[in-house]
Amino acid sequence: MSKKINEPVIYKTKYHNMENWGIEDLSNDVANQINEEKKEYIVNYPTVYIIEDEKRKDKYRVYVGETNDIRQRTLEHLKVDPKDENRKDWQDLEKANDSEMYVIGHNHFNKSLTLDIENQLMLYLSSVPAIEKVNNRRNNFQSQYYTSDERDEIFKLMWKKLHQKNKKLFPAESLIKDTAIFKASPFHKLTNEQLTAKLKIYEKVKEALENNEQGQLILVEGEAGAGKTVLLSNLFYDLKKTKLSNGEYVDARIFVRHDEQQKVYQEISKKLGFKDSVIDRPIAFLKDNDYADVVLIDEAHLLLTQFNQSYTKKISNNISGNQLKDFLSHAKVVIAILDERQMVAKNEMLRDSDFNELEKLAGKNIIRLENQMRMQANSKTSQWIKDFIYKQEIKPLPQDDNYKIKFFDDPYNLEQAIKEKDKDQEYGISRMVATYDWEYKRKAKENGEFWNVEIGDWKKPWNYQVDYSRKDVAWAEIPETINEVGSIFTVQGFDLNYCGLIIGPSVKYRNGKVIFDESRSCDDRAKGNRKFGEKSESVGLALIQNALNVLMTRGVHGLYIYAVDDKSRGKLENLNK
Repeated sequence: MSKKINEPVIYKTKYHNMENWGIEDLSNDVANQINEEKKEYIVNYPTVYIIEDEKRKDKYRVYVGETNDIRQRTLEHLKVDPKDENRKDWQDLEKANDSEMYVIGHNHFNKSLTLDIENQLMLYLSSVPAIEKVNNRRNNFQSQYYTSDERDEIFKLMWKKLHQKNKKLFPAESLIKDTAIFKASPFHKLTNEQLTAKLKIYEKVKEALENNEQGQLILVEGEAGAGKTVLLSNLFYDLKKTKLSNGEYVDARIFVRHDEQQKVYQEISKKLGFKDSVIDRPIAFLKDNDYADVVLIDEAHLLLTQFNQSYTKKISNNISGNQLKDFLSHAKVVIAILDERQMVAKNEMLRDSDFNELEKLAGKNIIRLENQMRMQANSKTSQWIKDFIYKQEIKPLPQDDNYKIKFFDDPYNLEQAIKEKDKDQEYGISRMVATYDWEYKRKAKENGEFWNVEIGDWKKPWNYQVDYSRKDVAWAEIPETINEVGSIFTVQGFDLNYCGLIIGPSVKYRNGKVIFDESRSCDDRAKGNRKFGEKSESVGLALIQNALNVLMTRGVHGLYIYAVDDKSRGKLENLNK
């Protein structure tokens, strides 16, 4: 039988009210809002607090903290912190006379639990669209402690009460968890595997920086959904907060060659006050001989590995044609996330010998993440997907109580099933995606029609052709995109609750095998040969397989599939029985 968890108590006051208060003033004011029995949870217990300043209508900046003495801590914020020239956050709050403070107490709060709740608040508040800036000075990950099993329930009750007080500042949990910022936030509690990796990387970086080493490479390898992005985001945050023995903060920059994910990092950096920390144009960074202490690269398998028109030898001796190698001459340490099964274009392609060379450069600095964190599927289901793609076999579906794979007989039924899942967003957004087997160009058609995914008389537009209500968030978060089809270039790196996948004519089932027909693909970046040195090699099969791997591993709770090829569809539908 589970134990009953009491509701937290929340005290709200004008932030500057407490500047001249004594303990009795605080006690009396708390008593006006909270009954005598629970008043001590604010006055005498450890508490968590949020100070908010509404800069303009429905746009906030906030500070999150925890303390054993809320009155004393508030006085420090009001009278001491604004005098520190490095604490612009408190200088700004000192001038904001209409700011308010929420103080949260609970009868089970202790130091470890308030630190954990503080970190969870950072995770949520940094993901709220209405919040422009979040201030806090540390990461507070806690391991096991006496009341650690109560954290989630206490936080849920606390957030619900905060939501009742201010719906803009504290939106519904389901809305927050849908955001791409939440999923890539540096404030997620790390698994033991991630934490071990982080500590190993952090210590190596500190050692390299203190010893002024140059061009150190650290590789983080792992398949889709292994938690690589959260690890990198967490490392980035901690490094930006790290001061070296010379008194200087670490100059850390982060980059991903993926427009959707780049928006996410830019928004995170903006909210946390790390201005100009996202490398949005790596070619300019490399050509201009820009330099950083540490460069963190998410999705490093998307970096260019050969010259193109904008990336040439002629600009600098430090330009080799392989962007990952080139970054090594522009940083003391490069931390690169790498997954060879997510390379989806010819100009990103690496061969086994290239991986061997990178691993040789990294030496002992290779971290491997094995756990699957996106898909709530068991190992047999994950293996079924791998066998479909890379062994080209369709095996019986394994039993899995936590993950649903289902096959559909026409695209209408698939669309309706995904829309039904999307209505229930307790677990997140659901969207349709497709293999790149229908023509699409950035330039609109002359007659004004969209580039569509068309199957018989069913058709839906490819992503990013409509004038959306929101332009500052990832494609899947935009409400109108429920009526579109996402592509490999839109959803790579992102989670969906249920993924509705249309497998186009480039994937067929013949003579007991899944085959990949490169001629039916419309993705010119993935078809044909790639030149490696003087030798030209066919890479189409591997790239089409990798693209399918990305699409089939987007769903957290389920994967719904419609296959265009009749024989493929017939074989898959039999698995429903």
